[in-house]
Amino acid sequence: MATVVGNQGLRRPLGFVLLTAAVAVCYFAAGRLGLLRQLVVEGAVVTPVWPPTGVALACLLLFGMRSWLGVALGALLVVFSISSVQPDVIGTLVGNTAAPVCACYLLRRVGFRTDLARLRDGFALVFLGALLSMLISATVGAGCLVLSGKLAANSFWLVWSAWWVGDAMGVLIVTPVLLLVPRAHWPPRRSRWKEAAGLAVVAGVLVPFATHSADSMLFLVYPLVIWAALRFQLAGSMLCALFASVLATVAATDESGPFAGLSRVAIMIKLQAFNGAMALTALLLSAVITEQLNTRRSVEQACKELVEVLEHLTAGESPQVRSAREAQERRGQSQSG
Repeated sequence: MATVVGNQGLRRPLGFVLLTAAVAVCYFAAGRLGLLRQLVVEGAVVTPVWPPTGVALACLLLFGMRSWLGVALGALLVVFSISSVQPDVIGTLVGNTAAPVCACYLLRRVGFRTDLARLRDGFALVFLGALLSMLISATVGAGCLVLSGKLAANSFWLVWSAWWVGDAMGVLIVTPVLLLVPRAHWPPRRSRWKEAAGLAVVAGVLVPFATHSADSMLFLVYPLVIWAALRFQLAGSMLCALFASVLATVAATDESGPFAGLSRVAIMIKLQAFNGAMALTALLLSAVITEQLNTRRSVEQACKELVEVLEHLTAGESPQVRSAREAQERRGQSQSG
């Protein structure tokens, strides 16, 4: 018995260490990907979409609050990869860790479900997880830049808004995709392969054209997202949204296509308006459709159970009761005729 207890005691710290390391590596990898595309706003380097916030929130929701240390270590690794640790950087680390932790806490308080099968879950992720909680990281980060003298006070709000929207976009676009991973069914049903392949082909042609056309064809992406939401719910719509967001971000940072000839601020506004509207459409529409499908399945199951109960009751009737009921039914039919 002592050996068993000792093994369990060792297994728990080992599991925590492995979880912390895995979360930190995922956060760091997402941070390096986010840093590949940057925009300069008022002398400050910002990322239009910051994927680590989405990774951090997904890890906290899936593995619990104990993964906060992995988030903090991942953020520290990202900082080490681009600069040295300074007082303002420490404040940024605190903000980047506190924001997803606060988002996870708020979502749990309102009964958030990670399957995103209800409209209320979609609204909670948008308003509590993204828009509200990411105010923490943006405020702390931009505030530390001002206090350290790296950012002029009159540029605070512009950098703050870019920081806030970038973190919020990371939650809206990345978190739903990661929440789908534990529930993914592979291989998918063969009846859906052809349509899924057709959707992938259309997306592979339409999205690059829309995000790199000089005629500003970004609106062509929305029918594609709606199609994906109607037929494949959250998995299809969010993968399409992620693909479109990546290509739009590439076009924006390259100042090509619909973003050519615009100022850096105008590029940021146009890009974030597109990413935000697309992510909201994909997330909320798929939540509504999934909720309706679940309701229909529940009604069908209830009707099936009711039929089984009636058949059971009918089979248990005595011959006299059955004859009287059939005679009553015949009289009702003759009267109606």
